[in-house]
Amino acid sequence: MSTLPESYTQYPKRREGYDHDLYEWSNLHERPPVKWPKGSVAVWLCVSLEWFPIVPGGPFKAPGHMVTPYPDYRHYTARDYGNRVGAWRMLEAFETTGVKASFATNAAIAERYPELIEAVQAGGHEIIAHSTDMNGTIDASLGDKAERELIGDAMTRLETATGARPKGWLSIARQQSFHTLDILKAEGLTYCCDWVNDEMPYRFSNGLIDLPLNHELSDRQIVTVQQKSADSWGESMRDAFDWLAREAKEKGGGRMLPIHLTPYIMGLPYRIHAFESLLADLTGREEAWFARGEDIVSAWEQQQ
Repeated sequence: MSTLPESYTQYPKRREGYDHDLYEWSNLHERPPVKWPKGSVAVWLCVSLEWFPIVPGGPFKAPGHMVTPYPDYRHYTARDYGNRVGAWRMLEAFETTGVKASFATNAAIAERYPELIEAVQAGGHEIIAHSTDMNGTIDASLGDKAERELIGDAMTRLETATGARPKGWLSIARQQSFHTLDILKAEGLTYCCDWVNDEMPYRFSNGLIDLPLNHELSDRQIVTVQQKSADSWGESMRDAFDWLAREAKEKGGGRMLPIHLTPYIMGLPYRIHAFESLLADLTGREEAWFARGEDIVSAWEQQQ
């Protein structure tokens, strides 16, 4: 029986930690503690404002895209409901509780729903770039030139429509290619939200910061994929908050709870109450600091 040559297991980046140089090896519990301006748990609400073309396109179909043979009016109008109705209910809930959020926004939304964007900005919320529309997906098959054009187009259109260049980027389906990090950095972005391998911000080798937006803490995952009720979703968010607050107290330093929201899912009349109840509960907790993504990144960056 033959054996593998010793060279088979040897390669330049074989070492403790990762086999890449995208970011440094780092365990959360071994890092210096981070202190937030208020409380011990940064609660980050990220709302997706999405426009789904009626015909899917791009390298792959985005989550939530059209399902039945075209024209798929049922799913198309259900998604549009989020921008016409659901997002406005969320804005009212934010105003009532005095919290600020981030809105991950397709460029097409900023152009097609200017009154919604005006309301988001008037409320003091942040706009994060979320590609051109829900066909603006990224993977390695797209090619460097096409990806640069896609990201650049999204950034230019959002800046034109909103009057400000976004600091943050959320890829559709959190999907990137091997080139994405460098393209985002070249476009002047401060952070992205795609990498979910941590619970606190960290820095890539090129200087870009990752602000993890965990997909497990989203209404899409809990309500539509796991088929749980809105009340069960709220219970899950409270459980997560309680755990993080207890961990922060025991170990020292701040923690972060990202909550990803979809207006056409959580904005329905039989679900919005669970969302309002969660906000009312958490805003009363002394450990909670509700903050936009850019505020969390800034507070973290000042301590590095």
